[in-house]
Amino acid sequence: MKLLKKGYIGKLELKNRVYMAPMGTATEPDGSFSDRAIRYYEERAIGGTGLIITGANQVTLKYEAKACNVLESPRSFEQLNFLARRIHYNDAKLCIQITPGLGRMQFTTGDVVPYSASNSNAFWFPEVKCKPYSIGQIKELVKKMGEGAAKVKAAGADAVELHGYGGYLMDQFQSTLWNKRKDEYGGDLKGRMKFSLECISEIKKTCGKDFPVLFKFTPYHGVEGGRELEEGIEMAKILETAGVDALHVDVGCYEAWYKAINTVYQESPTQIHIAAEIKKHVNIPILSQGKLYNPDLAEDALEKEKADFIGLGHQSLADPQWVNKVQKNESYDIVPCLGCNECLYAGFTGKIIHCAVNPHCFAEDYYPITEAKENKRILVIGGGPGGMVAALTAAERGLEVELWEKTNQLGGTLLAAGGPSFKQDVMNYVKYLEGKIHRSNINLKLMKEGTADEVLRGDYDKVILATGSRAFMPPINGIDSEKVVTANDILTGKVKYGKDVVVIGGGLVGCETAAFCAEKTKNVTIIEMLEDILVTASHCENNDQALRQLVKDSEIDIVSNAKVSKISNEEIEYTKDDKSYSTKADTYIVAAGYVPNDELFDELNGKVNVSKIGDAVVPDKILTAVHQGFHIARNL
Repeated sequence: MKLLKKGYIGKLELKNRVYMAPMGTATEPDGSFSDRAIRYYEERAIGGTGLIITGANQVTLKYEAKACNVLESPRSFEQLNFLARRIHYNDAKLCIQITPGLGRMQFTTGDVVPYSASNSNAFWFPEVKCKPYSIGQIKELVKKMGEGAAKVKAAGADAVELHGYGGYLMDQFQSTLWNKRKDEYGGDLKGRMKFSLECISEIKKTCGKDFPVLFKFTPYHGVEGGRELEEGIEMAKILETAGVDALHVDVGCYEAWYKAINTVYQESPTQIHIAAEIKKHVNIPILSQGKLYNPDLAEDALEKEKADFIGLGHQSLADPQWVNKVQKNESYDIVPCLGCNECLYAGFTGKIIHCAVNPHCFAEDYYPITEAKENKRILVIGGGPGGMVAALTAAERGLEVELWEKTNQLGGTLLAAGGPSFKQDVMNYVKYLEGKIHRSNINLKLMKEGTADEVLRGDYDKVILATGSRAFMPPINGIDSEKVVTANDILTGKVKYGKDVVVIGGGLVGCETAAFCAEKTKNVTIIEMLEDILVTASHCENNDQALRQLVKDSEIDIVSNAKVSKISNEEIEYTKDDKSYSTKADTYIVAAGYVPNDELFDELNGKVNVSKIGDAVVPDKILTAVHQGFHIARNL
């Protein structure tokens, strides 16, 4: 298997062709790697990954505030050395990504004017115009990049990667989209690449020609006015001539963030076709990522020489043991990434990163699963994600576990969430959990709806209610019309829908349901009470962009600031801007939220040791159900 065969970047030998793609983590106040971050990277090395590439490290804070790791403090060097040792002890190699800054992508407060290649708009504050770097300042940044790389080498890392992609500062210089300079650092492609090429030259000077230098770049932005592939190919040739040892190919930028950091809504794989095109024109190794989490897809990309190394980003968070499981022919046991981007969303909302399907992510030593000290009989009611994870965790601890599910299929609300063809990642997770259940010693009972009397007769030591939620039916005149159905029933295929569909509710479920129906219907309309769709959705910006694009591509009509007042078999009536309207459809789909199925808890509470988790508490995300299920069982 080519995935598991050794490879080379320059003279650096790697034990396999799998690398951990660069992602940012929380840092210490001085910008050094925290012990927690070091342990997090180490876990991926323990899992068999051949090369660990860290998130970006700033080489100076002179022009930008701290936004990621920083290489300037003494503790940064110490922690970097400790990280290198921990990675090497597990037979992996370490590559540190370094950056001169974020430029227009800097997380300013609105009153701080960031520097950039020219006076383009700041991304997070479009009304703010950036300050162009002077030639003297550019020369200083080049020098700092060389010094930063020298520190990386001295600390024991095996390679350095330049942060030259995705619309960050180096890429701002490289692209006509943001570089409007008239001097030597602007103009034609070679002028726009001058800053990057000088950084490469300086690093080669400070670190020696044999120290591997990778360059992560974006040959295709995928936005209007951005870089097209033809220019990306020329960039690749120029970078190879400059002495770069490998090219790390990326796609997209923040204006199309979902193309760079993929979501559940993209089909796998997403970026390999661009990498394959670049590979045709250079003779140095190509690194690629983008939903290559299926080992077959990854192997196929290598066998067909579309890339030389395969990157796992969020998939490495979901399952750090990915490589080891592939090596042991246990790919069926790989925990699949959902593409939910809860990890990214946590970071961008000021929280420690976490993973929806891996409670140990960035908490590797915090939540040990210990063997139970005494045998207990545990009953879990509800076979959704929370219930399955609770049952599996309890069984792993050696407890006697029964799992009751009232239908003939495990999955709960994930069966609806994973119903659309564009959400296969969710269904992959259902299949993974279902397989784990069937391989365990859990006593699974399908078509078993628990009653209070039956539960009490069982004399269980602990009862965990993961009974989920049901659709909220708003108090609309005619809501009981025969043409009215729920989003869940549509997404799971329980009911059919006609050629003309109206979806009541433009939240996450409403938009996904509308896009699902649009694959086969003639007309789909969303009626939403608020000023826009997805207003109440608490998800990451790239997921939001991707879903909005899907809705747009599906040609769905959106009626916002509108309230449905009456439904009949003939038409649906609504008011907008104090005016009344009506429209006809074959099917009216309610996507107005959910309410907990918690009645059984009220019947059992005080009579048995009972707790409820997930949507049975408050309808929420997959992450909430999974983590609650894990922790309640871990603490039994």
